[in-house]
Amino acid sequence: MSQKLVIDPVTRVEGHGKVTVHLDENNKVTDAKFHIVEFRGFERFIQGHPYWEAPVMVQRLCGICPVSHHLAAAKAIDQIVGVDPENLSVPAQKIRKLLHFGQVFQSHALHFFYLASPDLLFGAESDPLKRNVVGVAMEYPELAKKGILMRKFGQEIIKLVAGKRIHGISTTPGGVHRRIGAKERTYFLDDKEIPSADTMIKWSVEIIDFMKSYHANNKEFLDSFAKYPSGHLGLVNKKNGFLELYDGVLRATDAQGNTTLDDVPNDDYNQYFYEAVEKWSYLKFPYLKHIGREKGWNRVGPLARLNVCEGIETPLAQKEWIDFMDQTNGQTNNMTMHTHWARLIEILYCAEMMKKLLEDDDILSNDLTRKGERRKEGVGIIEAPRGTLIHHYEVDDKDRITRCNLIVSTTHNNEPMNQAVRWVANNVLDGKSEITEGMMNQVEVAIRAYDPCLSCATHAMGQMPFELQLFDHYGNVIDQKIRT
Repeated sequence: MSQKLVIDPVTRVEGHGKVTVHLDENNKVTDAKFHIVEFRGFERFIQGHPYWEAPVMVQRLCGICPVSHHLAAAKAIDQIVGVDPENLSVPAQKIRKLLHFGQVFQSHALHFFYLASPDLLFGAESDPLKRNVVGVAMEYPELAKKGILMRKFGQEIIKLVAGKRIHGISTTPGGVHRRIGAKERTYFLDDKEIPSADTMIKWSVEIIDFMKSYHANNKEFLDSFAKYPSGHLGLVNKKNGFLELYDGVLRATDAQGNTTLDDVPNDDYNQYFYEAVEKWSYLKFPYLKHIGREKGWNRVGPLARLNVCEGIETPLAQKEWIDFMDQTNGQTNNMTMHTHWARLIEILYCAEMMKKLLEDDDILSNDLTRKGERRKEGVGIIEAPRGTLIHHYEVDDKDRITRCNLIVSTTHNNEPMNQAVRWVANNVLDGKSEITEGMMNQVEVAIRAYDPCLSCATHAMGQMPFELQLFDHYGNVIDQKIRT
């Protein structure tokens, strides 16, 4: 009989999940798994609804990244009304991008300042009563203040475009509902009412400098913790291979940087991906079918995106990308904790792009919609904050959705997160006769690096307590802790 250690739920992530670590009679790790315990239902209950309802309905997958689902679904529905991304009107493209950059900016700020920084600033073994955003605000008030205001800026951008900060509506099939007003954009370009776009850029650079300093002082931990080889997947600009968050082609590389998916058009994604199923999790395991389940899985998100791209179009973020790639001499970066650094570079990129779009007179135009020849199928792929997000819809002659397939960012990261859990189990928990709270938190630190959104990947109702149980090799509970 083996022992089993359970973390339920994993904390400071969006949604509910648990971790089990299986030990033998000598406390040696035999297995470790990251379980998603929520049930996913959106792919089914959206069937039968008119296709134009999809961008509104799928937002309810999550309150953290509704914009990403709204835009991915909108891109798919555009195709159903005969409008490919390149045929969308220029003003509509730019307004959607402004919305998307605001979403990525605020989500990254939320994750770094609220969820990840307590571990970085206080350490994984620190007192959990201090290891939270309140503790950060008490000891690092300026850092916390900037984090709060940066997230607010992104949320205000979302409100500007979509009408409200959460579950707003911006898109219509083939375009957007409304243009941006001249007075509305001025609100974001001066420092009169809220810190301006220029201030967001300045603060983003300062936070990256902070991260560089932190890395210099904690290099051994950041370079080695939960490091393992993996594939990397993301969208890149179809013209120059640069970082692309709104519309691009799919590119993947292996752990050594060799190309495994060579700039594939969005519509062809299903020719390259399978989704495996395991009985111990509701979350699927996507992989590249031409490589196979064992080696065909990929990380997605900030680290993956910086690995697969060939540069960044904005000058300050490009400079930071070069410095970041220099850490591995231009080779693929497989260091999980470097995801936080990559996330901050994307924050800077979003800040620069928001300023550029706000200053662009195209967003003031009334040329907002296009139409084409009706189709029965549409695919929308976008880079959500957490990684590559795929929406695929099929409709019948009565405009009803007959099939919906969603592969969300956290689904792609399912196998990478399980790999991270196994790394911590084998390197931190293995052979220990006593498991401390700090050791258990290191499992969560590895998972939190991916900023998982488990409600997007699955869906459930209710509240789950924190429960930790330790089983002896006879299956008896010898220790138990519950936090309600």
